[in-house]
Amino acid sequence: MTHVITSLCLRDSGCVEVCPVECITPGKPQEEWPLFYIDPDTCIDCGACVPECPYSAIFPEDEVPSAYTAKGGEFISRVGLSGHYEAKNHNGEAVVLETAKKLAAGETVDLTPDIAANANYYKTGPGYHAK
Repeated sequence: MTHVITSLCLRDSGCVEVCPVECITPGKPQEEWPLFYIDPDTCIDCGACVPECPYSAIFPEDEVPSAYTAKGGEFISRVGLSGHYEAKNHNGEAVVLETAKKLAAGETVDLTPDIAANANYYKTGPGYHAK
């Protein structure tokens, strides 16, 4: 079982730095692949990335919530959304996303489609071609 980065990911990059097998990569191009992705063939399921994520965006694949309830104020980032998000990442570098949506308190979001998105990045997307 591997871990999955969900659309709660706002490209902080701290997860990349703690991964002992270097299996986490930023999606490119960002407009089509707005998250960071975990290579399921390389992930050793150590979980080091989970506490490093300030957005609580990383879950074991079998624990990705189908009904994530927002506390309010967090963002999701998905292709097809047109909201703006801007902040600094783990290293103080600018992060700008034009595929974001701010969630309201109590809003429920299905994060399970992110499982397939992660797999597709490495099966058919740029992650596959980078191997």
